[in-house]
Amino acid sequence: MKPFIAVLMAIFLTGCQLQDPLSGERDPRSPWWSLEFAAPIYMTAWVEDSAVEDVQGRSLRHGSGGVIGSGNYGVEKEVARGWPNGLAGSGIRGVVGADLPKRIYVRWQSVVEAQTYKAWIDIPADARRIMHDATHRRCPETPEQDASYMASLHLGLAPGGVIQVWVRDQCHRAIKVARGQGEIEPLGPHLGKSGGNYYPQPEASKRYVEQYGIPYGSW
Repeated sequence: MKPFIAVLMAIFLTGCQLQDPLSGERDPRSPWWSLEFAAPIYMTAWVEDSAVEDVQGRSLRHGSGGVIGSGNYGVEKEVARGWPNGLAGSGIRGVVGADLPKRIYVRWQSVVEAQTYKAWIDIPADARRIMHDATHRRCPETPEQDASYMASLHLGLAPGGVIQVWVRDQCHRAIKVARGQGEIEPLGPHLGKSGGNYYPQPEASKRYVEQYGIPYGSW
């Protein structure tokens, strides 16, 4: 009797799959998700350290995120206000061994200010739902294409310690899901182990800040 029931269930599930063209349950996907960092153009920063607490209560160190907020677009116009459209950051890097995120820790140098910030930021349930759907549901606009291979979360880090969080939906659109405020790290860069030295500010960033300043309040 049990084998017969199992066959019926398989037929039922296959039928459901065929009836739902947006299902991505059988599409290839990564077991992990990507945590990426970004900054406004020319507002150079260096991500010193990061960590993730997932929904299972596990804590995983994600390490340095490298330099963000570079730019070499010339200084003929002001471009640092707001966040870059592409949210280009430090590249795709999976959080291996983690379930979806509950909260994220980050410590970074705001190079243009010579200031170090740190923060924990909570990730809402709606963000996790979007991340899950991105790899399990196909985009209605392109139902012939597989669902996203890897869910992604972007942390935007701006001068003044501003943090903004986006996730990519099933159509690869960046959806804002959270905002936070970092606090100053009293030990300074590299937790006081670099003699107060910051990541060197690129010449293009220096020229931009000299001409336009830092657009606080635009993030």
